[in-house]
Amino acid sequence: MATSSQSSVELGSHEVKYYICNACEDQNNVETSADFYCKQCERFYCGNCIHLHGQLFAKHNSIGRVDIDKWPVSKKVVDFLQTCDVHKKHKIDQFCNLHKQLCCPQCVSDQHSQCSKVTQISELTNSQPTGLEGLSVELETVLGEIKTLQISQKASIQSLQRTYKEHSAVMIEQMRGNLNTYIDECDNNSVGTSGGNEQYLKEEMCRSVLSIVNEFDNITAKELNEMKDEVISIKGSVTSSIHKCTTLHNDLSQFHELVQKIGDNKELCLIASIKCKHIIQQALTLLGKSGKAFNVQQKSVHNVRIPCDSVTCDISGICVLPDGQVLVADFENKRFKLLSQQYQVVSHWDVNAYPRAICLITPSEVAVAVNDHDSKIHEVQFITVNQGKLVSGRKFQLQHECRGIAHQNGDLFVTSGKELYKYTLSGKLICRLYQDRSGDLTVLKCAVSPTGDRLYITSYWQHKLLTLARDGTLLATYTDPALEFPRGLHVTPAGQVLVCGDYSSTVQQMGWEGQSKLTTLATQEDGVRRPESVCYCSTTSSIIVGQWDDNILVFRVE
Repeated sequence: MATSSQSSVELGSHEVKYYICNACEDQNNVETSADFYCKQCERFYCGNCIHLHGQLFAKHNSIGRVDIDKWPVSKKVVDFLQTCDVHKKHKIDQFCNLHKQLCCPQCVSDQHSQCSKVTQISELTNSQPTGLEGLSVELETVLGEIKTLQISQKASIQSLQRTYKEHSAVMIEQMRGNLNTYIDECDNNSVGTSGGNEQYLKEEMCRSVLSIVNEFDNITAKELNEMKDEVISIKGSVTSSIHKCTTLHNDLSQFHELVQKIGDNKELCLIASIKCKHIIQQALTLLGKSGKAFNVQQKSVHNVRIPCDSVTCDISGICVLPDGQVLVADFENKRFKLLSQQYQVVSHWDVNAYPRAICLITPSEVAVAVNDHDSKIHEVQFITVNQGKLVSGRKFQLQHECRGIAHQNGDLFVTSGKELYKYTLSGKLICRLYQDRSGDLTVLKCAVSPTGDRLYITSYWQHKLLTLARDGTLLATYTDPALEFPRGLHVTPAGQVLVCGDYSSTVQQMGWEGQSKLTTLATQEDGVRRPESVCYCSTTSSIIVGQWDDNILVFRVE
């Protein structure tokens, strides 16, 4: 419904003036926003036409926008609700129970003629509640969460830009430091020299300075360009998400106003309720709060062993690129493998420590956690996938063990086995978010919700899944005998939480709150053996499970 300051609204791609002046429409065929409603005439008038109306009907009671809540539902609102979104010339009059869709006669003819139960809207009003009070409260709640997400996303963009500038300044300062150190050394060495020796030292100094500058150009500039590309890519993704938030916020806002005006028209209430719930579900998916449980349709097994592997492949991490290619971490063989969309190994890249986990940074780049306790190698390394090949990028050292890694809008979350840390993409430590030193592997693998407001941790020996708030506050603890020694962990773009029980050989889906299990997706009977990692592929709607037996399992879901 229009407010006192806004007479037209945008719902999706449809701009609708809820209240238009009937006099302007009749006389000039022009849609002018109405400012008054006459109860006796049951017509709407703009500011100009209400003066003429007042002269002709002085005793009529006109209600202005100040009391807009007393206006009846307009024909525009009725038309908007009843018009089919697909077939604009048809009115919605039926509902398909199988697909949970509102239908016009053309929809039924084109797509739902074989559906078992398509019911007239008029019949549904007798069997289903049509009150909108609860829906109005739900709309208010979701509106608030969408607004909070928008604010968080804008802050992420600012943080990304700040990270790049800070890292650039550090790199330049390092080069200056190297130059100053070398110049100081030259000054000290040149004391007491003269003649030909002095000339030689000057030439040597020039060559060394040029070498330092070239090293900066060749290495540091490459690193800065790499990070700049990351920032641009992530910023584009976040900006796109902000646009989706804005669109959904507008739709939700207008429906929130609209449901206040429908009154007791049961058919309109039912249609509005179904349309609202559809938009709310879209918003919940964007918020990472999808409650949809996956249903496994079929399974396939794929061997990822290659001739140069010396021992059994132990798939400790999985990451799916947007184009459907899959990157896996082979722990025992100390290498990463790129799989085609058909899950065939097409490229590999060896590392000098044990690869623990992988997370997506941009559509073509991942960050990997590598760790070797004995050699004291604790690193985050970046790998780019370029034309079917793995290309190594920059890396940074950590002062602690590196066992799990997750990324969200420029923030890196890294686990040490007992702590969860937050880093920037440049490797700057922001803070320690969580710590549990009561035992070993209390903070093993980590995952982050799509909006970044929830973090998930597997506590291995304690058989727990922990859910944390953005600031590290513990929100929920989940235990289950069927989730023994939880290891692999992943959150889908819609917020569905997947977790593997290592010794129990299970793959479970949790609710986004981290408090309850939605379903068990696979067990030992389905071929699950010591699952180490798990990831969801949106491209193929599949759940990929990495194991300690040379194989990955692929479960097609819906």
